[in-house]
Order: sequence, then structure tokens, then C-alpha cells
Amino acid sequence: MNSLLHQISKKPKRRFLCGKFISSVATFENPSNFSATFDVFPRNNIDIYQIFASWNKSKVNTIWDARILHTHLIKSAIFDADFFISNSLLNLYLKLSAVDNAVQLFDEMPSPNFVSWNVMISGFNNNFLYDDAWRYFCRMRSMGYGSNQYAYGSVISACSGLGSLLYGTMVYSLTLKDGFFSNGYVRSGLIDLFSKNRRIEDAFRLFNDWPYEENVVCWNSMINGAAKNGVHVMAIELFHRMRQCAVIPNSITFSGALGACIALENDDMGKKVHGLVIKHGAGQDVFVGTGISDLYSKCGLVDEAAKNFFRMPVQNVVSWTAMISGYVKKGDVLSAIRLFMEMRKVGVEVNKYTVTSILSACAKPHMVDVAMQMHSWIIKSGLTADSAVVASMISTYSKAGEINLSELLYLEQDDYEDKGVWNVMISSFAQNKKMEKAMNLFCKMLLIGSKPDNFSISSILSIIDCLYTGRQIHSYTLKTGLVFDLCVGSSLFTMYSKCGRLLESYEVFLQLPDRDIVSWASMISGFAEHGYAHQAIQLFREMLFAENRPDQVTLLGVLVACSSPVISLIGKEVHGYVFRAGLCKESLIGGALVNMYSKCGSLELARRVFDMIPKKDQVVCSALVSGYAQTGDIQEALSVLHGMRVANLRVDSFTVSSILGSDALLKMTYIGIQLHSLILKVGLESDVSIGSSLITMYSKCGIVDDCRKAFDQIIKPDLISWTTMIVSYAQHGKGAEALKLYEAMISEGLEPDAVSFTGVLSACAHAGLVEEGYSYLNSMSKDYGIEPNLRHYACIVDILGRSGRLEEARCFIYNMPIKPDALIWETLLAASKLHGDVEIGRLAAKKVIDLEPSDSGAYISLSNMCADIGQWDEVEDIRDQMKRTRLSKEPGWSLV
Repeated sequence: MNSLLHQISKKPKRRFLCGKFISSVATFENPSNFSATFDVFPRNNIDIYQIFASWNKSKVNTIWDARILHTHLIKSAIFDADFFISNSLLNLYLKLSAVDNAVQLFDEMPSPNFVSWNVMISGFNNNFLYDDAWRYFCRMRSMGYGSNQYAYGSVISACSGLGSLLYGTMVYSLTLKDGFFSNGYVRSGLIDLFSKNRRIEDAFRLFNDWPYEENVVCWNSMINGAAKNGVHVMAIELFHRMRQCAVIPNSITFSGALGACIALENDDMGKKVHGLVIKHGAGQDVFVGTGISDLYSKCGLVDEAAKNFFRMPVQNVVSWTAMISGYVKKGDVLSAIRLFMEMRKVGVEVNKYTVTSILSACAKPHMVDVAMQMHSWIIKSGLTADSAVVASMISTYSKAGEINLSELLYLEQDDYEDKGVWNVMISSFAQNKKMEKAMNLFCKMLLIGSKPDNFSISSILSIIDCLYTGRQIHSYTLKTGLVFDLCVGSSLFTMYSKCGRLLESYEVFLQLPDRDIVSWASMISGFAEHGYAHQAIQLFREMLFAENRPDQVTLLGVLVACSSPVISLIGKEVHGYVFRAGLCKESLIGGALVNMYSKCGSLELARRVFDMIPKKDQVVCSALVSGYAQTGDIQEALSVLHGMRVANLRVDSFTVSSILGSDALLKMTYIGIQLHSLILKVGLESDVSIGSSLITMYSKCGIVDDCRKAFDQIIKPDLISWTTMIVSYAQHGKGAEALKLYEAMISEGLEPDAVSFTGVLSACAHAGLVEEGYSYLNSMSKDYGIEPNLRHYACIVDILGRSGRLEEARCFIYNMPIKPDALIWETLLAASKLHGDVEIGRLAAKKVIDLEPSDSGAYISLSNMCADIGQWDEVEDIRDQMKRTRLSKEPGWSLV
């Protein structure tokens, strides 16, 4: 005790635990204050009980005040004689977070009683010193002291804070042994302990062991525990049970129930809870009011959320942020920004969650200026030190299309190697198709020993089209265990699917420990897009057997798989499932059904589905237009197109391209020209797909000049547009123009594909450029890694044949690295007929007949060659051979 007096005689040390109190030394700095304070304790007639009662209610006491009181009590002879005074002083020290003083006082107590131990355990708990609380509880038990409900409640809270289920289970056993299990304080603590350790089943079993629970705290622990563990339906059911048991809910109950409704986005149940909130007068609570606004916002009822928000008597930063997030989710960016400005005007402190919500609203190309203004405000407010805000800014600029600003902001950071910021930067590069920069940053992150998160890896996998790189990242995910993450696993099998490795994709899919609707839909779509229709349908059946309810995206993939006449019956079965699910009238599903029936040749069924959709949008109409165009029914296609124009539906490139690509337009050139006029009117002439379709249409009609005009109208032609124009020139004998266009394409930085080289080699044939043809053929594998196929070799044979070098063409065919097909020999046969070389023609005809015995063209060509040189006997033999094999010459036809 003397040591404590000696400590008080010195200037007090400013020791703070948990940052709860700021000690004051005003009594030393101002002697008048010191006297006034000390006069509180007159020498005679001290009512020490009244002093502790008033001090417990006061919120302005300091540690120094407690030490002065302690000194006075020691000088008076009543300190050691009264346990109440010792325990009250002990409690006072702990409330002021003077834990060291409390421990010293406790250790100097000659014989602390049961209450003293409880005060210490509870005080440690309140100061978040859970290890000390547990240690003192164990000491208390070892010294033979029993425990009451308060001791058990405190130590259970300590176990919950430590996250120790083992300690909690041991305490649970003691409560059963000592008969405190039925106490609501103890039971609520145990329920909270099990819930925080993800043992919701044990918590629920413990709760149900006392069927007639009347303690609202236990109900609150169970409802909130179920909500926090994601068992939101259970939370709602518990709320109903609580009402049936006539237990009156409080604000904590309502907060838990509203949280479950928010997670389920169940606005009907949420409105019922809101009604009970009003009935019980809990709407004044700021947390309940915030939960109601958040519920309506997330359910899309932003107007209702706003009404509740403005009715709240007190609005904190969480309320404002929830309301702003609601506007952002709805897409009402202006209202979100307006509310943010109002929030600043009334002086509510803005936190990082508010800022990130506003930044997400600015993540659009037309909102870059607003994003930059927010950036300036963030710098002024000093929020740039928060990595979450910086990461949000990087993401905002990236989504707005300003990836350069994202990169600049990233490089400006002092700690630009922050893991969160780094991951966002990698994802931003990936989302903007900056593959090289994303991979460089990813590799650099690995070199310094940092670990990319699941979001970064998923973003990189989404843009990888190289199997080798994808497999390397797959290996990394196996080493780090991220392969079992649902998001990463889905991205992995999608990557393999894009690279055409369906078997590996399916293996990764099977290895996923859990599969959500997205993963099922992705795998089904992967099978459907690569032509594995039966596997897609089988996977859909497995999904249904696993009791997973498919969403619209999943059904869309299945209907794509059924878009073949061979399995049209299964498509009708899927249609039946869609009908029972009540999704037939959805435009997305309706469009897929129309497309499926169109590709199966059932235009009548496609039209019936189309007529049943109440609100027809652009997707549904485009699907029917495409279906009519593919079957050559141009009039019906134009009729639906006209209906779209009347209904003010936007005509997109897909709709028009489907008509332009129809072969039926060859007999109706005037319709193609009218469509071109419509394209100019709606401003689609610069669209790449429209331009390519116009080039193809004019090329088929023989109007090469209009082909070039359509090509020149494309702002940024892609490889398909360049190739289409090159092939068009080549087919119409303009070899020099085709080759000049090819060189222009190379100078633009585009790499040709196999189709491009077919056009180039065809142009060489029409221009008679033999050496150039050989050069381009060698360039395919040497410069671009493209292995020539039979069509390319046929072009070389055509080049040699047109130049009269038939023997060289024959030798070239025999030296080809792949076995020649009938097309190769037919090309040589045509050249032989052109130059009158009967011997080589006879050889080529024999090869064609051997490869395709039913081809009458080879017989006719050889017969005509023999007739040209007067070998009528051989002509007669060829005609007799055709009769024996029952072949006849197909009659010619003309569009004119």
C-alpha cells in the first residue's frame, strides 16, 4: 500500500489501454481545482457509498481522480475493513482502463472475495484483455471459489473474444455441472460463442434445449448468429417463432431480422418487419432506421428508402452511406452525388465507405470529370492515405476507360506495392485488355513474394487466350490452394474452354468443391459454344438432379446447344421446362427460343413463340429477323424489321447483317441498296460487322467499286473487313489491288490469318504472279506460324496452271506435305483443259474420279478435252462410263 502512496505522490503516468480515456492532470496544474476536488471528502461524516454511486454515474472522472480518492481512503481507516469500498475502487480503475492500478490493488487485497474476482474478470473483458480474463477465471476456480452467472457470462464473452471454442466448451461443461445452464445471460453468451465459431447447428441445438425461452437477449443472439452465418432463412423463422412466443423484440432484434431480409432481398418480409418497428416504437433507433433504408435500397425501392431516411431523427454516416449506395445501385448517379454534397453540407463526417460508393458511381466514360473532382477532394481530405480509397480510384478510372490515369495514380503511391492496390491495378489492366502489362505486374508481384488474390487471378484468366500461360497460372493456383476458390475455379475452366480444351475445362469443373449457378452456366455454355451439344444437355440434367435451379443464363446456354435439327425434340423439352418455370415471356429466353426454332427450321414455332412475348425488345426481334433471313424468306425478315422501326426499337448491326448475309439478296439487289440507305440513315455505316456484310453483298453482286466504298466507310477495319475486301478484289480479277490492300493491312499492324492468305494467293493467281505466290506461301509458316492447308495449295496449283506451268504444278502436287484432295486435282484438271494438255488432264481426271466417284464434273471436263482434239472414240467411252455409273451432267442455271 505504501508503494501505491509513493506512486500517487509523484506526477501520474499517462498510461492508456485501448485508447478509451485521456487522463487529466488539471488538479496539479491548477491548485484551486485540486483543493476543490479534495474538499469533496470532508474529514468527518464521509458517505463513501454515496460518493461511489455518484462517480459511477459520472462520465468525466479521470484516473487521477480515482488515485486521489484511493489516497483519501487509505488515510482514513475504513479502506481495508470494507470489501464494498475495495471492490468499488477496483471497478472504478477498470472502468477508467487503469488496468495496472487495478491489478496492483487486487494483488494487495489481503483476501479478495468472490465479487472481487468477478469485477476483475469483467473488467479485463471490457478492456479486451481476454487472455487475462481467462487466466483470472482459472485462478479463481483453482483457489476454490465458485462461479455465478456473471462470472460465467464474462468468461464466455472472453472465450468468444479469443475465438477459442475449446475454452468455451469447457466453460459450457461447468455451467451444466453448476446448474447455470438455464440462465439467460449464460446461454446467450454460449450461443454467441458457437455462432462466432461457425457452429450454428450447435448454437441452434443449445437454443432449442430450453423450449420456452423468454429472454430477449438469447433470441437476439440466435437471430443475429444465424444472419451472420449466412443462414438467413433460419433468422427469419426464428423471428417468427419469437413473435409466436410473445417475446417483445427490441432494436437489436429488428436489426438482425432486417439484415436477413437485406441478404435475401425479401422486401415483402422487410415491410412486415418495418411495420413491427413502427408498432413497437423502435424506428427512432439509428441502426434500425439505417437497416430499413438499406433494405429498400437493395430491393430496388429507392423512393421508399429515401422516405424512411429523411424521417429518421438522427442520421449517422452509415445511414448516409447506405442511402448513397442505394442510388448508385439503381443507377441514379446524380441523386447519389447530390446526396453526397448534402451530407458534406450538414457536416457529417465522410468515411472511406462513403467515398468508395461515390467513386463507383463515377466509373463511367462520361463521368470522368466528376471522378477527377472527387479525386481532388480526396487529396484535400487526406483520404489518399487509405489504400481502399486509392484502390477504388484506380478501379474508377479503369472502368471509365482511362487506364492511363489508373496507372499514373498507382505509380504515384508511396507504398505502391500495397497488396490491395496492386491487385486492383492488375485487374484494371486485365479488364482493359492490357495483357502484357497485367502479366508483367503479376510476375513482379510474385518475385517480391507478395500473393495475388483470387480477384486478380480471375481477372487475368479472363483475358488469357494462350494455353501455355493459362497452365502456368493453373499451376500457381494449385500451389497456393486458390484453385478451390469458386471464382478462380470458374475462371480456370472458362479459360480452358476458350482455348478449345474442353476435356481439361471439364476436369477443373469437376474438381470444384462447391458449384454455384454461375459455374454450372459457364460449363454448359462452354460445351454449347464448341459444338458439344449432347454434353451440354447431359450437364444440364446433372444440374437439375443436384437440385440447382437454373437461371436465365443457364437456360440460354442449353437452348443454344439445342439449336440443331438433330436434337430439336430435346429443345422442345427444354421449352416445356421454361414454360413451367414461367420464363417464356422473358425477352432473353424468348429470343433464345426463337433462335433455336429458327435454326431447327421450325419458323412457324419460332413465330408463335415470338407472338406470345408481351414486350418484344430488340433481341427477340433480331432473332426472328435472323431466322427468316437464314431460310431465305427476305420478305418476312423485312416485315419484322419494319415492325421494329415502327415500335421505335433500335436496329443494331446484328439485325441488319443477318439480312445482308442472306443469299436470297443475290436476286434482289435493290433491297440490298435500300438496306444500305437505312444503314446510312441510322449511322451504322462505320460498324465493322455491317461494313464486312456490305462488302460481301456487293461482291456477290459483282459491284466491286461499292465494295471499296463500304470498306472506306469503316472507321477502324478489323481483320475480317480487310480479308473480305482482299478476297473480293481477288474473286473479281483485281489481283494488283488485292495485294496492295494486303500490304496496307500489314502496315496497320494486323496479322493475317489463313483466310487472308487464301485471298492473297487467289489474287496472285489472277495476276499471274508465280514467284510472289511462292513467297506468300513460305511466309505463312515462316513469319506467322500458319500451316498451309489444302485451299492454299490449291491456289498455288491454280497460279502455276494459269501460267501454263502444268508439269511444275503436277510435281508440286506430288511433293505436297499433305495428301491432296479432289479440289487440288480439279484445279489441275481445269488448267489442263485451258491449255489443252490431255495427258495431264487425263491424270488429274483419274485422280478426281478415284477420290470422288460421284463427281460428274471430272468426266465432263475430260470428255470435252478429248472432243477438242478430235478423240471421239474416247469421248464415247467416257459417256458410256458415266451411264454405267448412273451419272448425268447437271443443267446450268442463271440469275438473269
